[in-house]
Amino acid sequence: MDLGIKNQTFLVCGCTAGFGLATTEALINDGARVIGVARKQEGLDGLKAKYKSSFIPLTGNITSSETINKAAKLAEEENISGVLVNAAGPPAKLFEETRLSDWDEAYRNLLRWKVELTQKLLPHFKNKGYGRVVYIESSSVKQPIENLVLSTSLRLSVVGMMKTVSQEVSGQNINFNMIAPGSHDTAAINRLIEKKSQLTGQDFDSAKEAFIDNIPAKQFGNPNYLGNLASWLLSPMAEYVTGQVYAIEGGAVKSTL
Repeated sequence: MDLGIKNQTFLVCGCTAGFGLATTEALINDGARVIGVARKQEGLDGLKAKYKSSFIPLTGNITSSETINKAAKLAEEENISGVLVNAAGPPAKLFEETRLSDWDEAYRNLLRWKVELTQKLLPHFKNKGYGRVVYIESSSVKQPIENLVLSTSLRLSVVGMMKTVSQEVSGQNINFNMIAPGSHDTAAINRLIEKKSQLTGQDFDSAKEAFIDNIPAKQFGNPNYLGNLASWLLSPMAEYVTGQVYAIEGGAVKSTL
């Protein structure tokens, strides 16, 4: 399928692993260019060697104002058409295990930087008369996941921001959407399995098997397929889609909403 993104440029946060990597590769395979942000130089160097001029690396922690400013400047220079807002989540904890410092850190790592980045990029999209913004969050915004109280609470705030901004800019060809993944075959799932192992006394492999057994689809999701969905939402084909939350979770969410 031709997504109509050939020669367009996109900003992808957390581009060297998981959903960020999957989206980076999907976009480039469809003919787009990617400005990829990540903390580790090695992963960025590997993508640059593989994709040459189709990939522009930016080293830094996207949750910091310094990196956000660099990313916004480069995004303006390269006339980006969209952004994948994505970064790692907080540690798995029960509510009673958390301290106020955990909540402060979760605010900084799950909400604050996304507000700052969105504020920095929105004027560019308004001047361009076009933009696509996709946030990668968690299926916990649809149904709480055990041991993820920090993630669930602060990611719901991102939903509120995304839905509100999508309404404020409606009619300007600037669309905001969210993908809410459930359990996928990425490194991030291991922190949940390790927490379950700790709480139940099971070894890692047994906890993993029990984890999968609780998913109606009886398997982890393929991050590459989710990357294809993100690419579609970042494309002109998604012109009539805005303010939506797509839970990709193998049937684990039982809510009707």
